[in-house]
Amino acid sequence: MYTTASLKPIQLDLPVAFVEALQARFGEQYSDNRSVLEQHGRDESPFASMPPNGVVFARDTADVQDAMRLCTQYRVPLIPYGVGSSVEGQILAVHGGLSLDLSQMNRILDIHTEDMTVTVQPGVTREQLNHELRDQGFFFPIDPGANATLGGMASTSASGTTAVRYGTMRENVLALQAVDTTGELVHTGTRANKTSAGYDLTHLLVGSEGTLAVFTEITLRIHPLPEAIMAATCSFPDIESAVRSVIEIIQAGIPIARSELIDAYTVHMVNQYSKIGLAEKPLLLLEFHGSPTGVLEQVEQVQEIAAQHGGSDFEWASTPEARTRLWTARHHAHFAGLANHPGTRSVTTDICVPISRLAEAVTITVKKADESGIPYYLVGHVGDGNFHMGYLVHPDDPDQLARAEALNHDLVHMALDMQGTCTGEHGIGLHKIDFLVNEAGPGSIAMMRAIKKALDPLNILNPGKVLAYEPLRDTGL
Repeated sequence: MYTTASLKPIQLDLPVAFVEALQARFGEQYSDNRSVLEQHGRDESPFASMPPNGVVFARDTADVQDAMRLCTQYRVPLIPYGVGSSVEGQILAVHGGLSLDLSQMNRILDIHTEDMTVTVQPGVTREQLNHELRDQGFFFPIDPGANATLGGMASTSASGTTAVRYGTMRENVLALQAVDTTGELVHTGTRANKTSAGYDLTHLLVGSEGTLAVFTEITLRIHPLPEAIMAATCSFPDIESAVRSVIEIIQAGIPIARSELIDAYTVHMVNQYSKIGLAEKPLLLLEFHGSPTGVLEQVEQVQEIAAQHGGSDFEWASTPEARTRLWTARHHAHFAGLANHPGTRSVTTDICVPISRLAEAVTITVKKADESGIPYYLVGHVGDGNFHMGYLVHPDDPDQLARAEALNHDLVHMALDMQGTCTGEHGIGLHKIDFLVNEAGPGSIAMMRAIKKALDPLNILNPGKVLAYEPLRDTGL
């Protein structure tokens, strides 16, 4: 198993002819400056820095094609890079190679409000897209917290706080343009709302974490801005009461847009970090979308259910400024944890279980974390059964790392025993490769390997992610 302590990167020297070819083709778009390499060798995971040997800053599709062709020709790993916000080591150069930075491919290509679709380059961030859509009365709802690129979000099938209402990236990507390992363009899907045409290549590539192709265009669903939006906070005497309230809200069919759980200590850290005066008890942070009448009806129903479970201290936020203040504090929970425990990094989990088992899963997880003595933060998209534990550990403390890994192991296997998943939204990356084997089983892993070998016969694309690393293959191509 790859753990934060056991994985040691192996740096390979790039062939001189390869570097010369990169310099000739890309000029100033190619860099092997140490600071640039370090930037592209670290994400938000607890792994140590694993920098690539070089970085190419792609500006258009032709750049991606040529970089791919050169990597295939010289048998050099290629790792797609957005903004480095992944938390499972997806962008780390485990065996060196070339980081392909797509952040400069950041144009919004087409907006079709009448069809409620948009086509973007992979370097467009979700905040950039929503800024462009706002004046046209639309928005893109997927919100993982970080201002990630849409290419990165598609590659991990990201979701976040609004998934309970709007789904994940998998439900919101309609079509892709991608570059395969030969440098050829592949087009999958259409702007139509549905299709029965052949294999579903779009949703094979979504969530593949850069191991099968590199996205160059993404067509997404967009949604009309709700006529009315209201956010609320509600405190509870304990975590189980908060979770059971959410379960009942979902089972009642109330179309809540966001439902986030924050435990009492995390609320305390968020208060310290964001200077926000939330009651330091287990907290639900809720949001409602719809017509003014519909939103008020949802609010009344939710307040009644929450009160039955001891919910109190309701506070409402209907203005954009007030809502932004609440959600910014929630999104800063990760950074609040790190700031309250200087020098630590977060071993972050994202299990998802059937909602009927959610209260049990959260209660068991918190009990074990408290017994371990390791500081943590807990946040959860509890409306869809997904929650995060961030175990805050000092990376140079092997005992603490080992205990955090043991907690993570137990947490994942509890989720699998409950017929849940090891990852609701962060993806497999490096850290969950063994967990994927446990979850999917040998037959499914064999099928994934067959797909990988068919589409990437030389194992060029992001090797060592999702599936256990295998050396570059020489097929005689």
